[in-house]
Amino acid sequence: MTGKRASGSLFGLAYGDALGKPTEFLSVAQIVDRYGPAGPRDLTGDPAMVTDDTQMGLAVGWALREAPAAAPDALEPVLRRRFLDWANSPDNNRAPGMTCLRACGKLADGGPWQRATEGRSKGCGANMRVTPVGLMPGYDLDTLAGVAQLQAGLTHGHPTALAASELTAYAVRMLRDGAAVGDLPGLLRLRAAEQRTTYRADWLGDLWRWAEGADPVGFIATGWDECLGALDRLAAALTDPDDGDDPCLRTGDGWIAEEALATAVYCAVRHRDDPVAALARAATTRGDSDSIACLTGAFLGAAHGMAAWPAGWAARIEYADQLTALGAGWD
Repeated sequence: MTGKRASGSLFGLAYGDALGKPTEFLSVAQIVDRYGPAGPRDLTGDPAMVTDDTQMGLAVGWALREAPAAAPDALEPVLRRRFLDWANSPDNNRAPGMTCLRACGKLADGGPWQRATEGRSKGCGANMRVTPVGLMPGYDLDTLAGVAQLQAGLTHGHPTALAASELTAYAVRMLRDGAAVGDLPGLLRLRAAEQRTTYRADWLGDLWRWAEGADPVGFIATGWDECLGALDRLAAALTDPDDGDDPCLRTGDGWIAEEALATAVYCAVRHRDDPVAALARAATTRGDSDSIACLTGAFLGAAHGMAAWPAGWAARIEYADQLTALGAGWD
């Protein structure tokens, strides 16, 4: 069995983030002009810098490690503290998402998180950081779902952000446990259909009220339906021959949660046997390149372990010490 899958996933997240960081706000033509048609395929800098995607992923990972129990009352305060530590850090200078910053500003007031969240936001900031939830040992699928939605909900209260975060963590879990990368689209669609009417009140409380939902089931079903639509577009894109073009043209630009998931899965499936090519493809996009690439890396790292990545990269990536510590504890 492939070894060090948790480490492979965490480092893959950071590698994709680093490769996508300089391309995020460029057109595909500009990226090709800078890196060639194959896209960025090596880390640059010493260390290679990452963005808030990796920083917040680490915040979630350490919160999971520090929480005294996998329960809402135990985990929420630790997540809140870790998010506020990130928001106030001098290293939080990597073009962080405004949704996260606004929500953290309100979380600092100490009130219920359901009042602090940005209820209309389904940005990919909800699921770019959720990978550690899929790697956490001992979580059953109900716990995984609750934790994934809670960590999303602290900042992104839209039901699609919740559903896409659960699906992203579920994808990492399935791949870590040995699912084939090519089977991932079908597994995600089945999970979405099964969970469509499940509102996790024990984890979300009355979030549906603050978000002005008609009722809990109607609220959450909206999010699952949007994810199912993204998965339908993904399935259609994978049916056609790969023309090598920008995957955002098929599955969306990735600024919103369901599109980041679908486009990352597209890149992972298309290049399942060449993880570095998958990261390069994800980074050569007109959309949210770092978030798409970080999720692509998290998926393929979970599937292949550390063997997916060039051996010298681990010593060159920012936050290598934290990635190593979390990964070693979960492998």
